[in-house]
Amino acid sequence: MTERIGLVGLGIMGKPMGKNVLKAGFPLTVWNRTISRAEELKALGARVASSPKEVAEHSDIIITMVSDSPDVQQVVLGDDGVIHGARAGSVLVDMSTISPQVTREIANALQEKQVAMLDAPVSGGEKGAVEGTLSIMVGGDAAVLERVRPVFEALGKRIVHVGVNGMGQVCKLANQIAVVLNNLSMSEALVFAAKSGADVSKVLEAIQAGAAGSWALNNYAPKILRRDFSPGFLVSLQQKDLRLVMEASREMNLALPGTALTYELQKSLQAHGLEREGNFALIKVLEQMTGVEVKG
Repeated sequence: MTERIGLVGLGIMGKPMGKNVLKAGFPLTVWNRTISRAEELKALGARVASSPKEVAEHSDIIITMVSDSPDVQQVVLGDDGVIHGARAGSVLVDMSTISPQVTREIANALQEKQVAMLDAPVSGGEKGAVEGTLSIMVGGDAAVLERVRPVFEALGKRIVHVGVNGMGQVCKLANQIAVVLNNLSMSEALVFAAKSGADVSKVLEAIQAGAAGSWALNNYAPKILRRDFSPGFLVSLQQKDLRLVMEASREMNLALPGTALTYELQKSLQAHGLEREGNFALIKVLEQMTGVEVKG
């Protein structure tokens, strides 16, 4: 029997993920706070629900893809939340990036209703969501993962079971640490080349192929040279993730100096009203500090 899928949250990531679920042949029910965002998926055959509760009533596997811990708590545990419509034996898959502790609390609440939960945050940005090539980091029961795997295979190329509930989120936060420090190293390298008077496009071509090569250099640096800061992942969401990292590290008395520095630098982007730009707009902070603009 084909599992019926529910999807709560149709933003930059959620909408293309919904398209891939439909493309894979799963019946889909969707809900979004701004309901007009559901029109495209409705035209492709999705049912549009009036609440997360109604999504759960028509689904066997319910995916949430929203912004932050309070948003997940609201759409899952709130008055019209998933928990009030989900039947025993159904599965909630949270693919948002939120606090590992909040994840465990939600999983415990759902368990009392005999609803399983996977925390399955993703990496790969809008491009990965559109192309169905996301990396999916899964916390929760391995048997539940196997049940959901066919859905994950419609969304991503790498599916890794990291451990119990909460460990998917721990893995995602570790991923975000690496992402922001890659963005910082890329930005410093490009600013150095530009300030030195080099042809930055030639420098980029040379260093992409060596030990400095990275996803950021291949995907973000060309956009920087074109001065295209359209988001695959927003500065505001990057800062939300780093806040979660800072909170978790503080609880562990864990020093993360590079991550903390990047978090503080990106506050300058927020102060200048740039939080809706792509997270690689970090380079603009260094450009302002050094009086140079990186262009192709």
